[in-house]
Amino acid sequence: MKHIPTAARRVSARIRPVVAGLAIAVVTAGAAEMQDRDPADENTGLRAKTQNPVSDLISLPLQNNFDFGIGPSKATRWVLNVQPVIPFKLTEDWNLITRTIIPIVNQGSPAPGVPAVFGLGDLNPTFFISPAKPSSFIWGAGPTFTLPTGTDPALTAGQWAVGPAVVVLKMKEPWVFGALANHQWDYAGWRSRPYNRTLIQPFINYNLPNGWYLNSAPIITADWENRSGDEWLVPLGAGVGKIHRLGKLPVNAQLGVYYNVVTPDNGPDWQLRFQVQFLFPK
Repeated sequence: MKHIPTAARRVSARIRPVVAGLAIAVVTAGAAEMQDRDPADENTGLRAKTQNPVSDLISLPLQNNFDFGIGPSKATRWVLNVQPVIPFKLTEDWNLITRTIIPIVNQGSPAPGVPAVFGLGDLNPTFFISPAKPSSFIWGAGPTFTLPTGTDPALTAGQWAVGPAVVVLKMKEPWVFGALANHQWDYAGWRSRPYNRTLIQPFINYNLPNGWYLNSAPIITADWENRSGDEWLVPLGAGVGKIHRLGKLPVNAQLGVYYNVVTPDNGPDWQLRFQVQFLFPK
């Protein structure tokens, strides 16, 4: 990652306010509702909520993805996804869960003559409507969007896109399993870059004592504008995580490794994923 220190000094002034402002907003909103609690009694419930993408829990995940082996130069790409999750109670029966992905990308040169890049990628907000009353079977559905906010042509799709998103899961201790999926089409933007993409993320968790858990959550994508046979990226792997505390603040940390059993030409060979998720229970 030798490009990070130099690139970081070049980060534009508009990246810092976006990330810092959202982080401060989420932290302030969550901290205002925190009260004294018994950590031992909360960890199991918090772990269940972190494994439910449409739970009524304010959180701030910071997901670091390191992709290795990109292009002829076998470059490394680091993507920090800042992902504030803010729920709203619509009625006694329904919640609105907002999940926004703000990617900050540092990529080395994938081939001779292709420069390294660093900057903000395209924002991806998603809005799930989900039943408010708890159940062992959980679902949510709503729209997802892509906004062409990338600060470099290599970091943006150049398109405004929209489509449906859905999540379903089943919780039966010690297991949690389900899937999140969405598909987006462009409706405005660069005509030279049509956008027609699918994302599928199956997930499975096996919960262990003392806040530990095992999980697998590969992010499978398909770009239908690629040539035939070059559409899919399919990772396979697993990881481990734990709920712990920084003082009174609960934190969910996890580490996973994924090998791409199917990858497009010049795509990454494998990925290391490290996430720290700050939790703000009511």
